[in-house]
Amino acid sequence: MEHVLLLSLDGFHDVDLTNYVAAHPTSALAEVVARGRRYSNASAQTPSDSFPGTLAMATGGSPRSTGVYYDVSWDNSLSPAGSDCSTRGALVPFNQTINVNANTGDSVADINPAKLPRDPDHGCSVVYPHQFLKVNTIYEVAHAAGLRTAVADKHPSYEILSGPSGTGIDDFYGPEFNAAKADIKKIMANDELKVRAVLNEIDGLDHDGTAVVGVPAIFGMNFQAPNIGQKFSGYVDGAGTIPQSVTTIGPLAGSAPGLAQALDYVDGAVGRMLSRVGANGLNGDTMIILTAKHANSPVDRSTLRWIDPAGFAPLINSVQPGLTAQVTADTMALVWLTDRTRAADVAAVLEANAATVGASTVTSGAAVAELFAGQLGGNASRIPDVVVQPATGVVYAAPNAKLVDHGSGSAEDTHVPLVIIEPGRKGGRTLVCPVSLRQIAPTVLRALGLREDTLDAVRLEGTQRLTNGDEC
Repeated sequence: MEHVLLLSLDGFHDVDLTNYVAAHPTSALAEVVARGRRYSNASAQTPSDSFPGTLAMATGGSPRSTGVYYDVSWDNSLSPAGSDCSTRGALVPFNQTINVNANTGDSVADINPAKLPRDPDHGCSVVYPHQFLKVNTIYEVAHAAGLRTAVADKHPSYEILSGPSGTGIDDFYGPEFNAAKADIKKIMANDELKVRAVLNEIDGLDHDGTAVVGVPAIFGMNFQAPNIGQKFSGYVDGAGTIPQSVTTIGPLAGSAPGLAQALDYVDGAVGRMLSRVGANGLNGDTMIILTAKHANSPVDRSTLRWIDPAGFAPLINSVQPGLTAQVTADTMALVWLTDRTRAADVAAVLEANAATVGASTVTSGAAVAELFAGQLGGNASRIPDVVVQPATGVVYAAPNAKLVDHGSGSAEDTHVPLVIIEPGRKGGRTLVCPVSLRQIAPTVLRALGLREDTLDAVRLEGTQRLTNGDEC
């Protein structure tokens, strides 16, 4: 194998793939399923956020080895942005907020160093996303072997995929999606920027089509259209069988496009990529992987319950003034404290106010490490102090802000599609054995003839490559 094209349809559930193919039997997604090997019991990483999901595929690791629990997190060993490093404990906001402009940018140069946390153990230097990652990536391994790599994703902060060396990605393109994240039409236009980049790369050009560089060994993109379509349009029925054809929430409610058009757009874009790969004679040496970093919940709108995450801090601070360091909450709440010894006390308060915060279970202290299967990368300064898994249907957001989100370990948030088109392997097969997105990383390296155990997280966690079907 010479090339691996990795596509993530963010927010897409495995059942969405089933339903779309059933309703559109001649679609590109139907072609992927017909040509590929489908893993119908694939799970995204928990927390089911884009950063852990992306890193699972790129490193073979979970937060216990990568040290990355969410795109916005906390690290007790770092110092705040712009500080002199005289204090420790810092917000690590690796989303649009670190850009020079939160609504624009597409490269590492668009990250504002003044907004980055600092490392008091290394001369109070700023910490870029790639320096925060504890383990190496498939892009680093491929680059070190002399192969070309490319990535297109939704923030400049996805330069994290270059890995600790900072050299893993030869051609990075991260057009900021923040200005489009509440508008389905705009998000499709933002996705189209990345689609054009991938099409250029299939043609052997760099992402903007200006230089002949050769087809990358590893490349691909994420689609935000399914994610935003679910957040602002949703489904006609509670089972999620029929996507809405209009936006149903927010200032654009009642207008097209909706989730249905978003999915059709993605299908068309995937079709263009499949056609270009074939037209360029690359079918015989290109593996194509289609999956999702995460899914979303709740699918059934009747179960939706909005809870404003601003309600966490007063409860936490009632235990001790100023105790809240950071609360990151979407469909799971991760809580970091300024005094970690008070975790059990905070958990008790949150449990006593379970109805208010929508909690189903509250985990604290050593049990949090167990929840994330331990810490293999020396991540004690980063692991949350308290984790709140909410009741079914809870989305931590202001009323009418969005219909769904992700982050939890629930099946709706984590049961994602995974299909691999592998030249020389029979297509149209469905494997039911449980698999993880972490297994994509060693599978990619093996396909390219590279050693799987060159990945730190693969060695630490014992991650196995995906079965080709003979054992399942």
